[in-house]
Amino acid sequence: MRNNRSILITGTSTGIGKACALHLDKMGFKVFAGVRKDKDKEILINEASEKLKPIIIDVVKEDTIVDAVNIISNETEYPLFGLVNNAGIGINGVLEATPVTELRKLMEVNVIGLHAVTKAFLPLLRKNKGRIINIGSISGFMASPGSSSYAASKFAVRAISDSLRLELKPLGMFVSLIAPGAIESSIWDKSRAYKKELRKSADPELLDVYELFVKAGDKMLDSIAPIPAVEVAKAVEHGLTSKKPKNVYFVGNDSKKVYILSKLPRRLLNWLYINRITAIAKK
Repeated sequence: MRNNRSILITGTSTGIGKACALHLDKMGFKVFAGVRKDKDKEILINEASEKLKPIIIDVVKEDTIVDAVNIISNETEYPLFGLVNNAGIGINGVLEATPVTELRKLMEVNVIGLHAVTKAFLPLLRKNKGRIINIGSISGFMASPGSSSYAASKFAVRAISDSLRLELKPLGMFVSLIAPGAIESSIWDKSRAYKKELRKSADPELLDVYELFVKAGDKMLDSIAPIPAVEVAKAVEHGLTSKKPKNVYFVGNDSKKVYILSKLPRRLLNWLYINRITAIAKK
C-alpha cells in the first residue's frame, strides 16, 4: 500500500509501541520509530520494511527531541501527519509505600514527556492538519487500590487529550485517546519485578497494614489474560485514517467493562471494590 504520509511513534522498543510501528509500516506509512537505545534500532529494522526509520528519542531528554524534530523536518517525500505518544512506564503499590522519587520519574515520562514531544512537533503537524494519538489506559477512567501513581499519570494524559482536542479542532486537527485494558507487553514482568523490589525496601509494618491489597493484588496480576498488542495498533490505525476518528478507543473487553463500572455511583463502586478485593484475598 502506497502512503505519502509519515508517523512518529515514541517508545517502540517493545509492546504497544512496537506493534504500532510494525502495523503502520505494513499499512504503507513512513514510520519514524522512536527508541531510546541504538541496540533497539536493529530489532525493528529486521522486522520492518525499508521505509521504517528508527530514531533516537527519549521523551525526558530535550536534546533528543530537538534532534528528532530536525530529522523529521528534513523529510519532504513523506510529510509528518501523525504523532503517536506511546512512551511510558508503570509503577504500582499503595500510596504509603510508593517512593516520591518513583512518582516524579513516572510523571516525568508519562505526562511531561508527552507534553514536551507534542509541543515540539505541533508546528510540523499543523502544516498538514495532522492527528495526534495518545496512548492512555483504562486506569485513566477508574483508579483501583494500589494504582494511584500510574492512574494519576493516565488521568493526566486523558485531561491533556481532552483539552488539546478542543484547541486543535478549529485548526482541522484531531486528537484521539486510546484506553487499553490488559495488553500483551513486558510491562507485566516489569510490574512483578517492581513489586518484588518495593517489598524488599518497604517497612515490614506496611506489608501487614496493607496485607489485604498485597494478597489480592498478586492474585489479580496472576489472573490477567492480556490480548495481543496489535489490537491497540488497529485502533491507532483507525484514529489516523478514519474520516470520523473516535475521541476515545476502549481496547479489550476488560477496558469496556471498567468504563461502564466507572459510571456507577462512587459509594456503590467503592463497596464493590472492597468486597471483590476481600473475596480475592481470601481465596
